[in-house]
Amino acid sequence: MIIAGAGKVGATVAEQLTAEGHDVTIVDLSEEITTRRSNQLDVMCIKGNCSSRETLLEAGAVDTDVLIATTESDELNLLCCYCGHRLGIPHTVARVREISYIDEIETLKRDLNITMIVNPEHATAVEISRMLRFPNAANVDTFARGQVELVAFHVQQGDFICDHAIMDVSRRIQNVPFLFCAVERGSEAFIPNGRSVLKQGDKVYIAGTPNGIHEFFHMLGRQAHKIRRAFIIGGGRICFYLLAELERLGMSCKVVEKDAARCRTLSEAFPRATIIHGDGTDPELLSEERISAADAFIALTNRDEDNLIISLYAHQEKVPKVVAKSSHQNYTSIARSAGVESVVSPKLTTAAQILQLIRGIQNSKGNTMTALYRIASNQAEAMQFRVTSDARFLGTPLKELRSRLREGILIAVIVRNNEVIIPQGSTTLEAGDEVIVVAKDSGIIDLDDIYQS
Repeated sequence: MIIAGAGKVGATVAEQLTAEGHDVTIVDLSEEITTRRSNQLDVMCIKGNCSSRETLLEAGAVDTDVLIATTESDELNLLCCYCGHRLGIPHTVARVREISYIDEIETLKRDLNITMIVNPEHATAVEISRMLRFPNAANVDTFARGQVELVAFHVQQGDFICDHAIMDVSRRIQNVPFLFCAVERGSEAFIPNGRSVLKQGDKVYIAGTPNGIHEFFHMLGRQAHKIRRAFIIGGGRICFYLLAELERLGMSCKVVEKDAARCRTLSEAFPRATIIHGDGTDPELLSEERISAADAFIALTNRDEDNLIISLYAHQEKVPKVVAKSSHQNYTSIARSAGVESVVSPKLTTAAQILQLIRGIQNSKGNTMTALYRIASNQAEAMQFRVTSDARFLGTPLKELRSRLREGILIAVIVRNNEVIIPQGSTTLEAGDEVIVVAKDSGIIDLDDIYQS
């Protein structure tokens, strides 16, 4: 595989692909960057123009299955993918961030024969909007066209689930459609079983219907009021996409942005939003603009350090929901330990999208993977597969398959004919099902990979 552009996204994708055993070559114009990535990662690095035929051939385009273009230039990424296609590379992926291209994605893919176009900022905005729709959760991922949600929350002292085994909790909430899927405890994550005891401070992932999860949070005593007022720091691309999402949800939005020209652009595009020209890291300005009256606070500046500091300030001011953008994994752990539960990373979101495509290419004739999320600090994965007629063990009750499942695998939810099924021992997998699997350190490509060989 060839990765054009060795910035944050390119390096993250390269790291994850090499971890799964792929041969990766990185192409970048900067000798300093290629030297650094060569020292950091087990990859070949080539200095050169990624849209040049000669450079792509030197990188091994003739024998390459996938070309991923993640440079800082949208146009260069598109040109690189077009050149790669002309050289016979079967699959190409382009990172395209410019807002003006958002309505042209399908046209660009068709005209330039691009397999996938990823937009990290748009994907991050969608992720944040899901968090604001479900303010009690630290993270929210969706499956099966929104019929299933995977939600993370922290166990608090006094919760009825605290210091109890999952089997005992399940007896109390038998008719609520959800399942405990994963637990993150300190720096470790694991797939729980009925004997697992939930502890204060655990980050617990549950999967189920939106109504089932709402009912569970109601039983926990965490009935969140609907978010109506959002306070955003940083008016970049993520903010632009997020304002569009939040206005559709009927939320009132206030944005603080340093750049005057950017403020004018946002004001023209979103006349109903309040756009303030100022420094969002200034506590006096935040106080004057009544940050404490907001239902949600989102930090989206270009500096992770600023996002962390002002998010901690918002948390101190008792804003009910605080979301911070961070590209540094170590900052994420600091933020969460200080009480900021919801942290988003555009590079990780993009890497997961690309990884899903790569696994789908590897498994073009098997059970199609239709969604992939990295969870529990990247120590586990939640995947959705469409079950084909030649899948293994169709019609076999799950209680008979437990001994055949690989360690650290959980069949969490099945969607059959738009009905959401929380699996029990008598439940079976059938052709046409959408099945959601949670796995620890999996690298799963096909649904059949969940079984022992």
